[in-house]
Amino acid sequence: MSTKLRDSRDKPAATEPDSATRERILLEAARLFRHHGYAATTLREVADAAGIKAGSIYYHFESKDQILGEVLDKGIVGVAEAVRQRLAALPADASSRLKLAAAIEGHLWGLLHHGDFTSANIRIYGQIPAAAKNRHRRIRREYTDLWDTLIDDALRHDELRPDVSATIVRLFVIGALNWTVEWYNPQKGSFEDFVKQITTIVFDGTFVKDGPA
Repeated sequence: MSTKLRDSRDKPAATEPDSATRERILLEAARLFRHHGYAATTLREVADAAGIKAGSIYYHFESKDQILGEVLDKGIVGVAEAVRQRLAALPADASSRLKLAAAIEGHLWGLLHHGDFTSANIRIYGQIPAAAKNRHRRIRREYTDLWDTLIDDALRHDELRPDVSATIVRLFVIGALNWTVEWYNPQKGSFEDFVKQITTIVFDGTFVKDGPA
């Protein structure tokens, strides 16, 4: 089969099975990128994992780079949507602490429910071509801006210590949250308890207040 796609105007609208196949390709690509890296993963491996012929992958995607772009986007979009949903559910007068707690919960939920996509995003972002990074950077920037807004709001309302950098807070918190996708075990406790512990550590630290020197 030729690897050249037909003009999109000549391509029939995707049926439900086509849509399901497309999603399966993305999921298997995310898993392979996550465990083997972007450069080491071939389209033939993606097709084999998705249970389709190698040439058939071009019916759904123009190239490996297009698959990469959608995998990266899904890794951020799913998390961002979960955060925004939880923020939208808060009362209008919610404190900055409540907003950040909601963002932490949403981030963790998105991470763990889109695990292969989010882990692939975290693991391979430094490996991918510059052009792919540039296309994906806008979505990452929008999500970063959301967290910066929440942290800046906490600073303005004197709910965050003024002697810490807002940028470092954001990098530290998101960085720590991101890697939970690699070690979280749902069999060791409920998600709600997990979120509570993570939130407590972020807000209150790990040492007993006023404990011995």
